[in-house]
Amino acid sequence: MDYLPNDPMMLVSSINMLLRDEEYDSLESLCYSFDREPEEIKSKLEAEGYVWSEEQKQFRPEGFDA
Repeated sequence: MDYLPNDPMMLVSSINMLLRDEEYDSLESLCYSFDREPEEIKSKLEAEGYVWSEEQKQFRPEGFDA
């Protein structure tokens, strides 16, 4: 993968896949590898209804764990 997609659904899927498959060990290392800031990604996805779960190391839909 050469870049992180801009589409929110594709972005969530890509990030979660790269972390799940252990290509990267943290959101921070993944973001820096693609020259993006973790807070930028978190803000963008929070606006689309996703929250970062540090415990699961993935973005999840708001209310998923409720």
